[in-house]
Amino acid sequence: MKFSCDGLELSDAISVVSKAIGSKTTSQILEGIKLVCEDNKLVLTATDLEMSVEKTIRAEVESGGETVVPGRLFGEYIRKLTNEQITCELNEKNQLNISYADSQGCLQCMDVIEFPTIKEVERNDYFEILKSDFKTLINCVNYAVALDESRPVLKGILLEISKANNTIKSVAVDGCRLSLANKKLNMATNDFKIIVPGKNLTEIVKMMDGDDTVKVYVHSNNIMVDLGDTVIINRLIDGQFINYKQIIPHDFATSVTINKEQLENAIDRASVLSRIDKNNLVKFDIKEKTLTLTSNSEIGNTKENITVGLKGNDLSISFNSKYFTDCLRTIENSYVKLNMNSAIQPCVITPCEGDDYTFLILPVKAR
Repeated sequence: MKFSCDGLELSDAISVVSKAIGSKTTSQILEGIKLVCEDNKLVLTATDLEMSVEKTIRAEVESGGETVVPGRLFGEYIRKLTNEQITCELNEKNQLNISYADSQGCLQCMDVIEFPTIKEVERNDYFEILKSDFKTLINCVNYAVALDESRPVLKGILLEISKANNTIKSVAVDGCRLSLANKKLNMATNDFKIIVPGKNLTEIVKMMDGDDTVKVYVHSNNIMVDLGDTVIINRLIDGQFINYKQIIPHDFATSVTINKEQLENAIDRASVLSRIDKNNLVKFDIKEKTLTLTSNSEIGNTKENITVGLKGNDLSISFNSKYFTDCLRTIENSYVKLNMNSAIQPCVITPCEGDDYTFLILPVKAR
């Protein structure tokens, strides 16, 4: 096995596939990156058994072959050689000799036979969407993915695809908040209802460049995203997602129309003191055409007034400020609606028009 390639291209490829190297793996082989060179290309693959990433780059191949290199060590070494043309050659001791300029290094490799076999995903069923829309769909909801190991399905993002309506819906729930986003599809070959690990979906959309379309293939218990020279395969989460539709109320006693930027900035300022008190509690007092935000701590207090449009009853209700700012940062609309019923029932945040997103936040009992 012997090949030559550009140091920067190799470093970038290692950075991409390293997303699939497990941080807490008990198997040394899963810390490796598989290298396969043939037909003037180098294919790098990494997997943590849940997500697999394969990246192909150009290479001058003198003799084909394959091996597995220690992923992080190889990546750190190659990052120092981004301005170099690199030649890699595997010797009889399963060591990779790395030559560049007038220098060289040597890295002990692992047994390629031990590297997991990546199952192929059939390309029969898929949905197609603009990359920008898919990014928005995931980034709108990923902050609400649960971190609790006790309910594995809530560590995922539910994707609901309707072939008839040509729509896709993403949903995440962590027990204190719910986030939901809707987008149009270019097409879908079938209806799908799948749960994908949230952290992996976030990494997948980070790899998407440009504003062309992407096909997401669904087969058995996997999805595959083909980005041309990068292919990502991800295992789905088994189980039944919660019936989120029953959680979201549709009739409200209080509805507030408010400038999103003003609300976000006011909560940011009000939460400075609430963070000091470690409760992140911000109180919303809604009366007539004013929303008053207050926060109190042992060392001080703050009050913010915002003019709003109010339909319905006055209301006093308190929230964890972080939960509010997390969802507001994903919203691009100038104005949003805050819909509520009482101080102990959730607030539902929606756009003033349309249904691009729905965010639900549980209130906190004020002390």
